Amino acid sequence: MKQEKLFDLLKAAVSPCECVKAAKQELLENGFEEIDYTGDWKLVRGGRYVLNHHDTTMFAFTVGSGYNKKDMVRIAAAHTDYPYLRIKPNPDFMTNSYAQVNVEVYGGPILNTWFDRPLGVAGRVAVKSEDVFNPRMVLYRSKKPVMIIPNLAIHMNRDVNKGVGINNQVDLMPVLDSIPEDERTADYFLSFLARELSVKKSDIMDFELNTFCMEEPCFVGVNDTMISSPRIDNQSSCRALLDAIEDGNRADGINIIALFDHEEIGSNSKQGAASIMLHDMLRRILRNMDLSENEIDESIYDAMLLSVDVAHALHPNKKEKMDITNMPVMGKGFCIKQACSQSYATDAQAIAILCQLCDEKGIPYQRFVNRSDSRGGSTLGSIAGTLLPVKTVDIGIPILAMHSACELMGVRDMKALSDCVTAFFGYH
Repeated sequence: MKQEKLFDLLKAAVSPCECVKAAKQELLENGFEEIDYTGDWKLVRGGRYVLNHHDTTMFAFTVGSGYNKKDMVRIAAAHTDYPYLRIKPNPDFMTNSYAQVNVEVYGGPILNTWFDRPLGVAGRVAVKSEDVFNPRMVLYRSKKPVMIIPNLAIHMNRDVNKGVGINNQVDLMPVLDSIPEDERTADYFLSFLARELSVKKSDIMDFELNTFCMEEPCFVGVNDTMISSPRIDNQSSCRALLDAIEDGNRADGINIIALFDHEEIGSNSKQGAASIMLHDMLRRILRNMDLSENEIDESIYDAMLLSVDVAHALHPNKKEKMDITNMPVMGKGFCIKQACSQSYATDAQAIAILCQLCDEKGIPYQRFVNRSDSRGGSTLGSIAGTLLPVKTVDIGIPILAMHSACELMGVRDMKALSDCVTAFFGYH
């Protein structure tokens, strides 16, 4: 059942908007109540709540039926975005008989993995409305592949297998259609989009649309021990957080999940982890629980955060890329990620808490640290910690081919991660 739910989310979350849409719908079906930042909150003990923030970021939280202000607030955060190609304004151009669309690179994808794949388009579109300050926002997802980025044949690119540079403005422009001369029209993509939305082309004010791979998740291996799919980074973590907030009931405390957008480009936005939204929301929740300002400060200081994002697994063909004593592999549990640079926010106190919890529950985990001569990546834990300075552990499943159009994960690691976050939320 858990694997089916993971597959469903991997298939649904083709854009941050679609991730939030799917996650919110699931929570509403599981007894959560939607509230709004602009409304008057009347929270109750035993309540379960969800908030949509600009369509691409989402928060959900539960208040224990026997809420005790002395009990630790527990938070888990992940991100809804992934590396992709973003469609630019004024997207249409023609090259001989080919209709093409102008795109830019979002985040850090492995660019050559996006070639020769059928691509869809998803995101949101701002449509003209009678109220200037409230344009109609429409979520959109193409039902079929609508574009592709073809490779140059090896006969015209003899050195391609030696590694050839990719020019983002030249080589990554997708092809929409091959069009006879008498059928060519201006604004080919915009006309298509208007038809799809049943609106006038002139009523499309702007859009936030990305390409996505049409492949669906599948099991790989003689014994189905692995899963190949687009968007494992970071829908695997979103899946674990949804499981935990639904199942990790704690009668005496507050549990919160945050699914942030824009992690892949640094998180510095109103929807990102660098926003003050999580901090402000937590204070607002605690005020609704009739805590004084001093009690709110004390509760925040005592809180704990799990920053949940994927880690690197040992690559069997490139073992030398891993640290010599910390080399997690797929299938042996989730990873605790550490870096003295604080690119991962993990601290010893928080690690001790999580390790004891997992040891008690029999949940397998591994350690991940970058090689000392490799800078490695970072994630949202340290960024969120600048505004919410709480005990933090960075965790996630180990995967291969991170930031490829299709990534690879171990089946057993997903269960370990989900069990860990659920135990974190449910532990008394």
